[in-house]
Amino acid sequence: MIQGAPLPPHVIDEAVLAALEEDAAHNDVTTAAVLAPGQWGRGAFIAKTAGVIAGLPVAAAAMTALDEDVSFDTLVAEGHQVIAGTTIAEVEGQLAAILACERVALNFLQRLSGIATLTRDFVDAVQDTNAVILDTRKTTPGLRVLERYAVRAGGGRNHRFALADGILIKDNHIEASKQDGTPHLGDIVRQVRKSAPHTLRIEIECTDDEQVAQALEGGADVILLDNMDVEAIRAALRVIDGRAQVEASGGITLANVAEIARTGVDFISIGRLTHSAPALDISLDISTV
Repeated sequence: MIQGAPLPPHVIDEAVLAALEEDAAHNDVTTAAVLAPGQWGRGAFIAKTAGVIAGLPVAAAAMTALDEDVSFDTLVAEGHQVIAGTTIAEVEGQLAAILACERVALNFLQRLSGIATLTRDFVDAVQDTNAVILDTRKTTPGLRVLERYAVRAGGGRNHRFALADGILIKDNHIEASKQDGTPHLGDIVRQVRKSAPHTLRIEIECTDDEQVAQALEGGADVILLDNMDVEAIRAALRVIDGRAQVEASGGITLANVAEIARTGVDFISIGRLTHSAPALDISLDISTV
């Protein structure tokens, strides 16, 4: 069961149509030259490597966009972990439409499954802790809804979707607030509290214990510990002492995420879930009827 809302149909349609237009799928000169008119066939989407599948509804929309008579049958559930060699979906119809849409369908399916797979690796690494794995806004422009969905398919959760969804005071905000000397983080939090909607929590980035203490003095709801090693995180948690929720971010890898999670942080946000996840190797194998 994937947490959160399903993919909105209009988001899928807009992304697919834009991708098909970019690929000139309506004018596949190779397929038109090779195939006989009306030639019928089948195709199997096969995971060449093990991973978590995400994006089947997007692939289905892509494969049926040019010809509504093309059928697309999913054989595994979204968020399901498969072994190498698993057939995850089958398609049947006029081969001209199938081949014209093949690359777009695979691009979405490979990209989203790759994100889901990497996310699952991080989620599994911290499964014996209370830490929650979060994504960030480091997404492909225009594809944020799809990529955040893939994170959920992998068992992760989403951070704020956009700038309007939460107050996160980062290093450049702190630097920009300088007037006379180094700004006190508590003063920044108090100033923000005066104008912020009462429904929004205030999170602020800290890089050392002094900043953490200042942020707590100002009443921050969430402390973001940025690029701190494990010992520095433990020290910061002693200062925080349960007075705010804690998010760790920066320099998080599969090699250190479990140790960071065991410190007791509430959240671990990882940009590479969406900006650096390798695509899952998936192929479409065609056969004629």
